[in-house]
Amino acid sequence: MGLLHSKRITSKTIEVNSTQFEDAMARYNEATQREIELKQMLENEVNELISKYSQELDAIAQIKQASFGLAHTYCLLNKETLFSKRRSIGTLYGIAGFRLGTPRLKTLKGSNWANILTALKEHLPTYIRTIEEPAKDLLLADRNKETVAPLLYSIGVQVVQDELFYIEPQKAA
Repeated sequence: MGLLHSKRITSKTIEVNSTQFEDAMARYNEATQREIELKQMLENEVNELISKYSQELDAIAQIKQASFGLAHTYCLLNKETLFSKRRSIGTLYGIAGFRLGTPRLKTLKGSNWANILTALKEHLPTYIRTIEEPAKDLLLADRNKETVAPLLYSIGVQVVQDELFYIEPQKAA
């Protein structure tokens, strides 16, 4: 995979001869190959560590899930007595409790969002969202159509493409 750069060349550009260019390409290629080797070594080591501890982590996850379920059940069954004054209780091993989630809207049984939208239009029209924005993706896709192309400049837009420099290093053997 090559590296892309976009850079304007200024009047302070230094002179570079073909030997320097070839040397830069060689160094870039060597650095890329070494980078690939190091990333592969790192990935192999990470995979070894993951496999070394994966069974224990799976067992721990199962213990946590079962313990959470038991604690949750106990707290639900004893909610009135344990949580009559506070939303949490402390133990030697931690805190358990109930907290309110983020408020959300839920449709009533037999209702749906289409019916709600109709009712909002009649009773609470300020709670209907309307978003107007240029469809840039469509303008770009249709930029060459005869109905669109001549109007782009007159509406104040132009299609531009930056020229990007790239190097694709030689693949390792």
